[in-house]
Amino acid sequence: MSKTLIVIPARFASTRYPGKPLALLHGKPMIQHVWENSRVSIADLVIVATEDERIVEACATFGARAVMTDTELPSGTDRVAAAAREFPEFDVVLNVQGDEPAMEPEVISAVAQLASRNGVEIATAVVPEMSDEELVNPNVVKAVVAQDGRALYFSRSAVPFVRNSVPGATLHHRHLGIYGFKRETLYKIVNLERSPLEIAESLEQLRWLEAGYSIYTTPVHSRSIGIDTPEDMAALQNRYS
Repeated sequence: MSKTLIVIPARFASTRYPGKPLALLHGKPMIQHVWENSRVSIADLVIVATEDERIVEACATFGARAVMTDTELPSGTDRVAAAAREFPEFDVVLNVQGDEPAMEPEVISAVAQLASRNGVEIATAVVPEMSDEELVNPNVVKAVVAQDGRALYFSRSAVPFVRNSVPGATLHHRHLGIYGFKRETLYKIVNLERSPLEIAESLEQLRWLEAGYSIYTTPVHSRSIGIDTPEDMAALQNRYS
């Protein structure tokens, strides 16, 4: 039976929102919301991976285990892989991003279950519905999904382009920022060179697709949004006030 580790990458030195993991949401640091939601999922262990002692100290106040990682790591995925090496007993590693305080435990568990299946190298979640506003918003990532759940492509553009109506078909999927990896797959993908599609769209999962890795999706109903700016945090505060 697979054992699942959740690693929450939390970087203090955010360019657009410095100190973001410690920004308060309803009186708690954002990272605490992510940790609490992860803790009630089916995962066996939840840790925080950071590059800053201030986050380690904050995690200690609410009982979270945190590990220090290199300040020069280029991405959250690299930070997850670095932290996971300290816990070799886990077969499946989830990246639950530290700026997703509204990520539901049910979504986390669904990705963990998918990632544990035989033949699944990488798992993620999609929402099989999208508003017109989200469809044209480049900050909302869209996924094109095959009938067996494999992701065919991810884009910031409105894909697929609908030239002809397809009654009853779900064509547009909103991608959520959560990934589950088989351990060995995670170690391999962080050694890949950045790819042309990844650079063009600024989406690292395209690097994995271009290298031939399969990404399977699980459909969920979620309104979780990533927090990139103080304005995003204010909008989330207002949503749940």
